[in-house]
Amino acid sequence: MHHLQSADNKLKLFLTSCSQQWDIANKMELFSFLKAKSRTVLGLDISSSSVKLIELSRNGSRYRVESYMVRPLPPNTVVEKNINDVDALADTIRKLVTQAKPKNKAVAAAVAGSAVITKMIEMPSGLSDQALETQIALEADQYIPYPLEEVALDFEVVGPSAVNPTQVDVLLAACRQENVQTRQEAIELGGLEAKIIDVEVFAMERAFKLVSQQMEQSSDQVVAVADIGSTMLTLSVLVDNKTVYTREQLFGGKQVTEEIQRRYGLSFQEAGQAKKQGGLPEDYEMEILEPFKEALIQQVSRSLQFFFSSSQYNYIDQLILAGGVAAMDGLREDVEEKLGLPTMVANPFASMTVSNKVNAVALGNDAPAMMIAVGLALRSFD
Repeated sequence: MHHLQSADNKLKLFLTSCSQQWDIANKMELFSFLKAKSRTVLGLDISSSSVKLIELSRNGSRYRVESYMVRPLPPNTVVEKNINDVDALADTIRKLVTQAKPKNKAVAAAVAGSAVITKMIEMPSGLSDQALETQIALEADQYIPYPLEEVALDFEVVGPSAVNPTQVDVLLAACRQENVQTRQEAIELGGLEAKIIDVEVFAMERAFKLVSQQMEQSSDQVVAVADIGSTMLTLSVLVDNKTVYTREQLFGGKQVTEEIQRRYGLSFQEAGQAKKQGGLPEDYEMEILEPFKEALIQQVSRSLQFFFSSSQYNYIDQLILAGGVAAMDGLREDVEEKLGLPTMVANPFASMTVSNKVNAVALGNDAPAMMIAVGLALRSFD
């Protein structure tokens, strides 16, 4: 578990074009993002159960959904954010692209926050980018608990040090190369171009700004986003649109599918379809759904308690539910009642227009699960 800090969201790009890498000291790969020129990218969210693609355009301050598609992954392709089967993932991406028909092939994807270590360090001011890269490469082993030859690094100069005027604060981000390389390989085998590898926490922060516009008051508020996926619950806490805390834990909607499978003698695929389409026996809601909701509320409450105990805050002004589980019937009302917190379901598309080639109904149903994909696609407009 790592607590990431966004440093006023200065670290907008963790790793850029994977072709722009070079070896500096101990064969450690250092990726430059300061010189990367922004261009339109597709947001590609690779989760444990599915791949989600979104393509956005912008006219003035208004965003438009140009293409979108979600496809499930074969079981065990991705386990707890780790890619186990690159070929199966690439095949799913290829089918996704065929269906969505996006206008370009450049992609922004992300690694999980728990896979990334961030550290604020001080460096002498006045150094050129090249000198900073060399200095960081030489000193990185002080900050990174992995062998340097296994690490991909990125950094962002945040600004002058508040303690020492001759120094600058530099935000350092490190990730095992394999986490980046497996994503790059799958994306490129799937017929796309891996242009940006970001961090899920920062993508969520970017998408949150769209949701915060729907809140009655967002400035200076302490807002928790509970992103509930198939196997992972990620709690992020934002203050004034900046991430101050994040925590991942194993818990998700897959537990419902597995219980349906066990109780009613269905295959995993049949159980997943039944969960979405209905038609299950009458005892489903009372025997499976309600206990799951109760367990979920306990998990969210526990995550909030961890946040309170490790920060200066002892309250939350607003809770936002995201992820595929967030759209579950009655969940928002149950969470709001049990936790006593104003609760809303995330919809990053509320103020967007939609291309006529996009299934607007499906997009609306998937909206809570599209936060990370949207946050990645917003990299086009940094």
